[in-house]
Amino acid sequence: MADVEITVRDNGPLLVSGSFFLKDQDGGEFDLGDKDTIALCRCGESSNAPFCDGNHKTMGFQADNRAPQG
Repeated sequence: MADVEITVRDNGPLLVSGSFFLKDQDGGEFDLGDKDTIALCRCGESSNAPFCDGNHKTMGFQADNRAPQG
């Protein structure tokens, strides 16, 4: 069983839950405090990137993604 779960929210962020580290391109680690779930921005409009700040709601971000059923 995986230690991390990533959920794609309709027209919203990626929710990352579990035991994980988030690093930048240089290997620096983001301070996540004691959070076991974070929201990562997909719309590109967050003023707190890479984290979601809810701006997707005001800018009309549309990206319904579904896993293939089969």
